[in-house]
Amino acid sequence: MTENGEDSLLHQSCEAPAKGDSLVSDSRALETSLVDAKSCKEHNDALKLTDRNAEGEISLYQPRPPALPRLSKSKKSVSVEEAVRTRRLRNSQESLSDQVGTGSSTDSLKEDQTAPAPGGFVLSGAATIRNDQDSNVRQLSAVTTGSPVFRDRGRSLSEYERRPTSQQSDPTDHRARSSKVRLSPVQPTGTLPALGKSFASATLRAANRIDGDCLDYAMMAREKLGERLHRNLSDSRLLENMGSDSASVNSMRSTYSVLSPIRPQDVRNRSFLEGSVLGSGALLGAEELDRHFPDRRVGIYIATWNMQGEKGLPANLDDLLLPTDSAFAQDFYIIGVQEGCPDRREWETRLQETLGPYYVMLYAASHGVLYLTVFVRRDLIWFCSEVEHATVTTRIISQIKTKGAVGIAFTFFGTSFLFITSHFTSGDTKVYERVLDYNKIVEALALPKGLPDTNPYRSTPSDVTTRFDQVFWFGDFNFRLSKDRVDVETIINRTVGGDMGPLLEHDQLSKEMKDGSIFKGFQEAPIHFLPTYKFDVGCDIYDTTSKQRTPSYTDRILFRSRQAEDIKVVKYTSCSCIKTSDHRPVISVFQVKLRPGRDNIPLGAGQFDRSLYLEGIRRRITRELKRREAMKNHSSSAICTIS
Repeated sequence: MTENGEDSLLHQSCEAPAKGDSLVSDSRALETSLVDAKSCKEHNDALKLTDRNAEGEISLYQPRPPALPRLSKSKKSVSVEEAVRTRRLRNSQESLSDQVGTGSSTDSLKEDQTAPAPGGFVLSGAATIRNDQDSNVRQLSAVTTGSPVFRDRGRSLSEYERRPTSQQSDPTDHRARSSKVRLSPVQPTGTLPALGKSFASATLRAANRIDGDCLDYAMMAREKLGERLHRNLSDSRLLENMGSDSASVNSMRSTYSVLSPIRPQDVRNRSFLEGSVLGSGALLGAEELDRHFPDRRVGIYIATWNMQGEKGLPANLDDLLLPTDSAFAQDFYIIGVQEGCPDRREWETRLQETLGPYYVMLYAASHGVLYLTVFVRRDLIWFCSEVEHATVTTRIISQIKTKGAVGIAFTFFGTSFLFITSHFTSGDTKVYERVLDYNKIVEALALPKGLPDTNPYRSTPSDVTTRFDQVFWFGDFNFRLSKDRVDVETIINRTVGGDMGPLLEHDQLSKEMKDGSIFKGFQEAPIHFLPTYKFDVGCDIYDTTSKQRTPSYTDRILFRSRQAEDIKVVKYTSCSCIKTSDHRPVISVFQVKLRPGRDNIPLGAGQFDRSLYLEGIRRRITRELKRREAMKNHSSSAICTIS
């Protein structure tokens, strides 16, 4: 029989059931389906051979119709239900093994269950099998006769593969192409374990910010994994509270970088000579303030210490300025000294060496042996005004400068600051003289000089502390405990959990402040440390000399603000590690509210003590090299040989 004759028979056998008016019996339907299946198989083989000869090779994107089910000739008496199951199973297997991905077992089952027959009604039993086989034969005849429908289907598939990715996901043309099976996402069977580190963090303060030119941002894995720490030591505390992934650090570096891109138009329009609080062009305005201090709070570290005039300085000042229990370094460091060492420049150099390259000395002033030094983060000096200072002596003879006060004032953004360190009259019973010292200082300290008052309506000429937004007064006030030494020591021995209330009941300063005779408007944080005076040098024993002075809280740090809640106390304690004097240093950390300012103040323009900065860095490097050399010599001397 010729090829055309075979095609015509196939068409007749396939179209006959579609035009029938009634269903045939089960046995006849099965017999006819077996004959049709055999014919379709033979035609399938001939089609494959013809395609190879015509095109030379089979295109990977040319869709092929699914092969017809193969039924065994020996099982002609098989039941209709078994034939249905056999056909569905083999169609599922062939769909899964299809290289082109033109179908799936899930889709074939759905078509069997829901697709109506070509005649408009649903077939059952053998009629269903015969109808499926007839549809398969039509697909074969469409390919054989060059049906444009099938050619278009193959062409659309190849065009889909050449489309951009954005167009391939268009759901409107899903019928014109064949897509792969998408599996549903796997849902966890139980509760997920909690993360070891929380990636939620508080607002990043300027005190916590990282300098990109001084820090390698590579994150380290846990030390228990044996990997080496590869970042700047002074910033290691900041990264310990973050998850160990480099993406978080890179994101933080790009998001919170101080050096943001500048557009040429901004450079043309911006003027630092004029601007308002809300002006975007103001150097001290809200935009710059929010960029450097998102929470508008600056960290201030204050230390006061009566050095007792000793020439020898402590070997290490890290415990004074960089205590280990502090999470972050602060933005400003203000150090006040009473009875300072004879070499003031050496003292300032040691401070610079301890704080390192991140900080510069903004200003330093002195009154005899009273020293007051201000250090600031080097990237914040551009937002400081010119610095002013004034001194007051409380001695009868003005040439004797052992008692009195020195004050430093400046404006940072739109907030004015005043820092005063003082040394009042000594003596257990000279409370009145100390009150007089205070009154003289607040009246005679001539500040500010050229700086504008940020709120002149709340200022008074007779009190310097009312002319600034934030005021910090610290030093050796010499107020004592009005109690015998034996009683004081008994109370100290009974103290539990840092409760110093029983001692402070006898504190002269607390009583005078409560009566309103001194430090009007000032506050002091709760005291939870032992009295800082008077110790034997080099130990933790109170005075054992013949005078047997009573332990007292002579060294204090007080503060006041024009607005309530502007100053928050983070820490207030003593530094018991430094024992070169009969006084223990007292330190305090504050978070102070900032406000945007106007560019109508005399700016400091980045001025700082450059020679001191270079000398401090040189000493810091020299100290580190000596330490490494000492460790190297120690490791080499520890090696011994056995003969």
